[in-house]
Amino acid sequence: MMLVMQLLRGAVKHAGSSPQCSVERLISAVRGISSSSQRLSDLGGTHPPSSTDSDRPKVLITGGLGQLGVGLAKLLRRRFGKNNVILSDIRKPPNHVYHNGPFIFSDILDYKNLREIVVNNNISWLVHYSAVLSAVGENNVALAKEVNITGLHNILDIATEHGLRVFVPSTIGAFGPSSPRDPTPELCVQRPRTIYGVSKVHAELMGEYYNHRYGLDFRCLRYPGIISADSQPGGGTTDYAVQIFHAAVKTGCFECNLRSDTQLPMMYIDDCLRATLEFMEAPADTLVSRTYNINSMSFTPQELIQEIQKVLPDLKVTYNVDPVRQAIADGWPMALEDSAARRDWGWKHECDLSELVHSMLTRITLGNQLAQAY
Repeated sequence: MMLVMQLLRGAVKHAGSSPQCSVERLISAVRGISSSSQRLSDLGGTHPPSSTDSDRPKVLITGGLGQLGVGLAKLLRRRFGKNNVILSDIRKPPNHVYHNGPFIFSDILDYKNLREIVVNNNISWLVHYSAVLSAVGENNVALAKEVNITGLHNILDIATEHGLRVFVPSTIGAFGPSSPRDPTPELCVQRPRTIYGVSKVHAELMGEYYNHRYGLDFRCLRYPGIISADSQPGGGTTDYAVQIFHAAVKTGCFECNLRSDTQLPMMYIDDCLRATLEFMEAPADTLVSRTYNINSMSFTPQELIQEIQKVLPDLKVTYNVDPVRQAIADGWPMALEDSAARRDWGWKHECDLSELVHSMLTRITLGNQLAQAY
């Protein structure tokens, strides 16, 4: 904590204060971060490292430069060793990502190349994050079908052929207007109206079929909206809940593209990554299902704004509703029912809305001030 305080004060001294936001208020807010929030920054610390290299999985993460891949790689490298986790993507990685551990160019639509990577690197776990998200998918359905469906087929076939444990995330978008919304149970009608949602239902069912038919160790979590300070939004309907924090710190103004009363399930990225690791490490015989809901908190834009304004009372918010994103959100769950995950493999979230706001504002402010200073 003292180190964070010193960095914030030092950054302000070098960079000067910003007229748009009160760094002093954020410094004061840092003092209020609970010890449980601090633990979120030390993910994996409760897990002792495996005793030998043979006990450690060799992990490949596809779509690794997206919102979740870099964070999961960092967590897994602490758990299993730096060289046992390979990030892959079709984009050039930033220098800090490239130098922090193995990175490989991989196009999930290139079956031969993907298979060679799995074989040549002795991969045992495959985490499949490559996807075209909801709002982007509606603007380019052909691309979404190719990446989200054809790419998935390649992943499942290669994982089955080589006996991999494979993780494919699903989403609240896998449900639709006819699904119960508050809360949405694990087993219910799923009739999504976006290509993203349709592709995720397809992924759930195909993975479960491969598990039943071929014994593939398929695992899937339905993620809520994920909120992270370390990556830019990637075209999802819940992106407003990331964008608002950057706007609050940089300009003090934000234009929200969803209605103020739109309640959606959300989760801080630290909880999401920890859930993914715990789920992947869970013994197969404890998993009653292969697809689970996980839940943390639900809030509306108005509720999030009110919580941010406790720290930054000068934040100004206007609404300019995007009819495409609003229609998508109106068909999604307001909360997810996740008792099965809590029962079968001990899932438990740690971050509530207040901790989320303090952690996001602190991380973004610190990053911005240090960037200005250097």
